[in-house]
Amino acid sequence: MTETPRDNDVLLTRGQARKAERERKRQAKDDAYEERLARKRSKDVQFWHGHHVVDAKTLAAAFPEPESPEYESGVVRRRITHAVTLVLLLALVVTGVVLAGMVQRGQLELNFAFPKTVPAAAVCPTETLKYPANKTVTVNVLNAGSHEGMAGKVAAELKKRGYKVKDVANGVTKYEAPVVIVSGPSGHAAAFNLQHNVAGSDYVQDDRKDASVDFIMTGEYTSLVEADKVSKKSGKLSCPHLTPAPTKHPAAPKKAPATPAAKPAATKAAAK
Repeated sequence: MTETPRDNDVLLTRGQARKAERERKRQAKDDAYEERLARKRSKDVQFWHGHHVVDAKTLAAAFPEPESPEYESGVVRRRITHAVTLVLLLALVVTGVVLAGMVQRGQLELNFAFPKTVPAAAVCPTETLKYPANKTVTVNVLNAGSHEGMAGKVAAELKKRGYKVKDVANGVTKYEAPVVIVSGPSGHAAAFNLQHNVAGSDYVQDDRKDASVDFIMTGEYTSLVEADKVSKKSGKLSCPHLTPAPTKHPAAPKKAPATPAAKPAATKAAAK
C-alpha cells in the first residue's frame, strides 16, 4: 500500500512534536542545574549549598507567640514555692521584731525553765498475801556484797528448795539490809515468799511487768532460814526503808514517892 503525501505530513509532525518535547525536558533540566549552581555560588545568607536557610524573623512570622506566655508546670511550682518561702520568712522576721520589742518593754516575760516532776512517794504494799509454793517463784540471785561466789551458793540452795533460778550475777543496791527483795506489782506474792526465807530483808518495788523477783545480797547477808523453820502464814511485805524509825523522847523525871501521912496515936481505952 503506498503512503499518500498527507500521511507523510502527519508522521513528520508527530516526530517533530516528540523531538520538541524531549528538547523541552532537557532544557528544563539544564535550567534547574544552572539555578543550583547559581545558588551555590551566591553569597546570599538565605541559601547554603543550594538550600534555603530559615532565620529567626521567618520563624517568628510563621509561628507568632501567643498573647499570654505559657510556662511549664515545673517553672510555675518553683515560682510558687519561692513566693511562699519569702512570705514565711518575712512573717518570722516581723514576729521576731515584735516579740523582741515586747520583751524589751517588759510586756512579755520568757521563762524557759521546765517544771520539775515530783516523783510519787514510795509506799509499801499493804495487801495481805498468801505464801505461794516455791516452784511458782522465779528468782534472780544477785551478789552486791564483797564475798565472791556467794550468788552461786545461794542459787544452789534456792534450787534445792524448788525455786526457779533464772539469772545468777553481780548486782548493786542502795538499801542497807542483809537482802533486798525487788519485784514489780505482779510479784508481790513471790517477794513475800522469799522474805520468809531470809531474816531482816527489805522489799523494794520497781516497774517490771512480770512476776520475777530479784534476790540481792549485801555484805550483811549470812544465810537463809532453815527450810523446815520457814513460816508459811499469810501476811504483808516488809519495807524497813519506808518505815520511819521511832522517835526517842527524853525520859521524864521520876516522881518521888508520896510520904504516907502519920497515923494518929491510938488512944487506949481502958476497959474495965
